[in-house]
Amino acid sequence: MINLYNRRARFVKKGPGVRKVLVCGAAFAATCVSAVAIPGGAQATTPVPTPPTSVPSSPSVPPTGETGTASPPGGPRTGAPESQPPSSSSTSRPRGGAAPPDGETDGTVSAEAVMVTPELPRSRTYSYGEHPRQRIDAYWRKPGPRATPRPAILILHGGYWLRGDKSGWKYFARRLTEEGFVAMTANYRLAPKAQWPAQRDDAQSALAFIKKHARQWNVDPQRIAVVGASSGGHLATQLGAFGNGGSQVRGVVALSPPNNPYLAYQDGGKADATPSQQTLRQAVVSLVNCVPGTVAGAVGGEDCGVRLRDANSATHASAGDAPMLLMHTTGDFVPIAQSTGLAGALRGAGVPVEVKKIEGNGHASGLLADEHTYPGIVTWLKNRLKPGPA
Repeated sequence: MINLYNRRARFVKKGPGVRKVLVCGAAFAATCVSAVAIPGGAQATTPVPTPPTSVPSSPSVPPTGETGTASPPGGPRTGAPESQPPSSSSTSRPRGGAAPPDGETDGTVSAEAVMVTPELPRSRTYSYGEHPRQRIDAYWRKPGPRATPRPAILILHGGYWLRGDKSGWKYFARRLTEEGFVAMTANYRLAPKAQWPAQRDDAQSALAFIKKHARQWNVDPQRIAVVGASSGGHLATQLGAFGNGGSQVRGVVALSPPNNPYLAYQDGGKADATPSQQTLRQAVVSLVNCVPGTVAGAVGGEDCGVRLRDANSATHASAGDAPMLLMHTTGDFVPIAQSTGLAGALRGAGVPVEVKKIEGNGHASGLLADEHTYPGIVTWLKNRLKPGPA
């Protein structure tokens, strides 16, 4: 039950146990799941978790049960787990850390709401590659003795392809486990150090990792969808359209996705461009490592337009791509035109796609402030991830 009044986090005694109360973001009040103690034996026995190397830390104190980085199933590395025991004298209020730039929200809690929450799901962090950014967090519920494999959701964070972290979406991921999904939040290499298509490559690698080790979390590898916000939404639509997208994922939900980076570059150069649009324009240059209209000598002298076309999800639209749900607000600095172009290309190829416009000026996770957004996403995902053929 959610109580929307501004208070500091507190503990509520009930019987012999202790339930923790968390201060959460109002935008996530309906989706946030707080930290509570996990009973003994609730953690997975394999693989053995190891301390994180140089993975960016979460801006909030890690809840009980969220230990360091684990090696892939079947190949544990050496090392001892790092965990924080529950404390009856501390609070679990998430800290937003540095504010996301120019209005780009990626799920970081800011406003206040109080709620008593259910028990946390199991959680582990894994490496799906050698780079410190190639990490994925898994959230899952212990399956019953006769449980059938569950559908999974891969979540990709935003941040202009330049910043951001999977930890900003852990509350959303935890709530999805209450809906019957296994949730995975992934980091990926960032521009400008890693240029396009490194980000798409990482999203594909994270997806392949989930499928390879699906039994570890009782996942059905044939029933995986991807949810992305802002630049993560762009990567989500790339997963659904690049190559034979429908054979990779069963569906895509993208919140405020800049599906056409060249269009974002143009919008950011207009006289009335907002600071966020100007930032996005510069981010496009960092992403593709070239300025549109010039020759990019850094990558074999190829025209900059070649990489921009590859980064445009609409250029990959074809029959057999994954169905998509694309969402923007009326005042979004990533305008709905970023999705109508992709939607037209998908429909022309016979792929089901829905574009939704929500009143307001929220961006990315800000769309969840609308009370209908989260239930709508869950309903759409459940319809797409039903057992049987897509």
